[in-house]
Amino acid sequence: MTADNAPPVISSAPGENAAPPAPLGLLTLGLTTILLGLGKSGLVAIDNQVLAFAIFYAGLFQVIVGISEHKRQKSFGAIAFTSLGLFWLSLLALTIFPALGWGGEPKAANMVAYLTMWGLFAAILFLATFRLNRVLQGVFGSLMAFFLLLAMAASSGNPVFTLFAGYAGMICGSLALYAGVAQRLNERAGRTVAPLGTWKGATRPADRPL
Repeated sequence: MTADNAPPVISSAPGENAAPPAPLGLLTLGLTTILLGLGKSGLVAIDNQVLAFAIFYAGLFQVIVGISEHKRQKSFGAIAFTSLGLFWLSLLALTIFPALGWGGEPKAANMVAYLTMWGLFAAILFLATFRLNRVLQGVFGSLMAFFLLLAMAASSGNPVFTLFAGYAGMICGSLALYAGVAQRLNERAGRTVAPLGTWKGATRPADRPL
C-alpha cells in the first residue's frame, strides 16, 4: 500500500470515545445520599451494610468516576465526584478509626467544623451549577442544605435538625438519580428525552453530561 492510499490516522484525546462517567457518578451520589438520608430520618438503621455500601460504592467508586472525569478534562465532575468520594471515606474513617483504637471519638465542635466546611464546599459546587442546568442546581443546593443541617444537629444536639437533614439527603439523592438517568437517556437518544431544565445563562446544553 502506497502512502497515498494509506488509511487516514484518526487521533483522539484519551477517553474521548468512552461513555461519559458523569451519569454513573450521579447515580452513585443519588443512591448513597438517599440511603444516608433514610438513616438520618430514622427510617432505616445505619449498620454494616450501609457502611460497606458507602465504602465501596460511594467512596472508592466515586473517586474512580472523578479521575475518569479528570481524564476527559471535565473539571466540574472531576472536582465534585473525587471530593465527595473522599468525603464518604473520611466520614467512615471517623467511625472506624476509634473502634480500632486509632484515636478517640471526634468532639462535637470538630464535627461541626468538619460538616460546615463540607457545606461550604457544596455551596461552591452549587454556584458552579448555575452554568449547567436546573436539576444539578437542585442536587447541589440540597446537598449544601444536607451538610449544614447535619452541622447544626451536631452543634445543638437537636434531633429536628437531623430529621430535616435526612429529608434534604433524600431530596438530593432523588434529584441526582434523575439527573444521572436523564443525562444517559438524552445522550443515547441524541435529543432531550428527560428535561434537565435549561438556564438562560448556561454555557453548555442542559442535556449534556458534566
